Amino acid sequence: MKIYLIIDRRLRGDRISCASGQILAMTLRVRKGRLNMISKTIDDGLRPYQIGPTLRALRLKKSMGLVELGKHTGLSAALLSKLERDKLYPTLPTLLRIALVFSVGLDYFFTDERKRHVVSVVRKDERIKLPERPGGGEVAYHFESLDFKSNERKTSAYLAEFEPMTEEKLKPHQHPGSEFLHVLKGKLGLKIGMDHYELDAGDSIYFDPDVPHTYRRVSKAPCQAMIVTAG
Repeated sequence: MKIYLIIDRRLRGDRISCASGQILAMTLRVRKGRLNMISKTIDDGLRPYQIGPTLRALRLKKSMGLVELGKHTGLSAALLSKLERDKLYPTLPTLLRIALVFSVGLDYFFTDERKRHVVSVVRKDERIKLPERPGGGEVAYHFESLDFKSNERKTSAYLAEFEPMTEEKLKPHQHPGSEFLHVLKGKLGLKIGMDHYELDAGDSIYFDPDVPHTYRRVSKAPCQAMIVTAG
């Protein structure tokens, strides 16, 4: 819809300003109407999937609070609450970050449970690289989910690429379950609790991730590892 302003040269300035203001108000109402229409279309399209209630059910199944989920995802408890109540709809990267915590794929939120496949293949060019934590800044590693298409999986597998970072800047993290790590290339340092370990390419380690731990690239050359978590 285009609005054209035709001004009679005999009109005084104040009358022109008044007419312009009325047209501006009309334009804003049109734009607001369009936004409301788009918002309603999105809401009508996503509401049948019950994304919010599904997120809440996954969280309660894990006996996890909003604050704890926030620590794992880097999202605020307030935002997570709005997502669960369908006050907001998550972007796909946000939904993927939450899905990884619960070891489910994106399809989990959009596929009929009766049609979910037991077998899922993830191609190399389909993987999404995510930082250790959202928000920018320096991070110790980036990771890619190797099995994000699989729903309700018992384990979660990641490919991690470790960045050079001084030990003082590392931020310990922890999560329930178990963790297995296999170094593919480079040399990786781990601190688990108060103990330090160094692993070369080909070395593996299994540990309780409920103990605070950090990863650190020791070698100057690129360092990469496969990580499998469960629980």
